[in-house]
Amino acid sequence: MIETSLLDKAKKIRLLISDVDGVLTSGVLYYNAHGSEIKDFNVHDGLGMKLLQKSGVHLAIITAKQSEAVTIRMHDLNIKHVYQGQSNKLIAYEELKHLLNVNDAEIAYIADDLPDLPLLRRVGLPVSVPNAPHIIREHAAWVTDAAGGKGAVRELCDFIMKAQGTYDSLIDAYLRG
Repeated sequence: MIETSLLDKAKKIRLLISDVDGVLTSGVLYYNAHGSEIKDFNVHDGLGMKLLQKSGVHLAIITAKQSEAVTIRMHDLNIKHVYQGQSNKLIAYEELKHLLNVNDAEIAYIADDLPDLPLLRRVGLPVSVPNAPHIIREHAAWVTDAAGGKGAVRELCDFIMKAQGTYDSLIDAYLRG
């Protein structure tokens, strides 16, 4: 059962920011024989993000690493606000707030590790994946059931859409075929 205060927070969300490694991926790093990084994105997360965009919520990525795989995947998902190589994630966060004219209470952030802590402490809806260290889960208002890279972002997208009353109309298009 989701508590009322959590639903109230989700109703206000106009921007969802996600970390990448350990949130949109399992956090396992793969390298091919040529040293190129390979990431394991979950298709359910991708569809959830597309639906959330259709509902009117902006999406952004802020990640400490720079990766061509992230660039390609975010392009596929039509996510325009992609900040890679961000050792201090607060800089990108403040830029997004200004650019999209949103305040802290209107932002959700889903995270998994220590570099995410400053954002978790600022946003209106701080969310953690269950495989995150205890300190991160402690600072989250909600911990997803699904692990990072295993549908956690989809779970959050669905939750926000349900709280905002947009979920059913978006799903109806699939039910009608």
